[in-house]
Amino acid sequence: MNPCSGGRMIRGIRLFCMLLALGTWPQVSQARNTLIWVLRDLPPTTIFEGPQKGRGVIDQALPVLMASLPEYDHQIVHVNRARGMQMLREQPFVCDPALMFNLQRAQWIAFSITSFRVFSNGLAVRRKDRDGLQPFIHDGQIDLRALLASAPHNVGVVAERSYGEQIDSLLAQAPPGALMAHYGNSAIGNLLQMQRHGRLKALIGYQPEIRFQAQQQGIDPNELEFYPIQGMPKYQSVNVGCSNTAQGRQAVERINRALLELRPHTLLELYAQWLEPSLREQYRSDALAFFHDAPQR
Repeated sequence: MNPCSGGRMIRGIRLFCMLLALGTWPQVSQARNTLIWVLRDLPPTTIFEGPQKGRGVIDQALPVLMASLPEYDHQIVHVNRARGMQMLREQPFVCDPALMFNLQRAQWIAFSITSFRVFSNGLAVRRKDRDGLQPFIHDGQIDLRALLASAPHNVGVVAERSYGEQIDSLLAQAPPGALMAHYGNSAIGNLLQMQRHGRLKALIGYQPEIRFQAQQQGIDPNELEFYPIQGMPKYQSVNVGCSNTAQGRQAVERINRALLELRPHTLLELYAQWLEPSLREQYRSDALAFFHDAPQR
């Protein structure tokens, strides 16, 4: 017997049969996943305050990247470094658009291909202090290992930051008292003030970041000299890092496709604008060559 033709069928069954016949059975809507983007105050990558607020590399690139992922809802959360790392570890669908790859992080973070290239970290010193560092400078580069081993030189670093695997390894082997680590969103600015008052001779960081923070602290960037670190490559890669979950890994696959379109011109130029004019053309040439030679790296 056809259950839709029985005279005693309840009203709900008749309605069900009618909707099936008409092809108008209501569809259950699919809830969209929300991708949480964690941003740290890291000028000139991200700028949270001041007259250049929102003009950082990631500040301008992230809306374009989010638009290329229309299948997700997006939420931006401002965090400090420790909170950002905690969220990547503990929450299932979080991404940080500006992370440095290292093997330890790769155990619990899914990394994208390179999003953009940056000049490697180096050592910033005041011009008036450079004579004391001459024994450690060779061919315009600083021997960081020897400097750290030589008391009473102390070097300022941002606590819990990865400077790339080579520098991280040297810092891990530094003798007690050789490093002065500073926490917080204003770590570089605070270290520059300590350097200004003679409490440390040098600090490690990215040149555009240090120049930006010096200006914020009322320090003339031209009072500083910047030395590459011996043994470091000229450039380092910045990546997007997501929660190492099924959702996060799937997002990384989509992000990789978007980055192949965004990085050769959009991301490259957004970073180049923060460099000293004399460095921009060489940077553009080197970055384009890197992306051309290794498109999946």
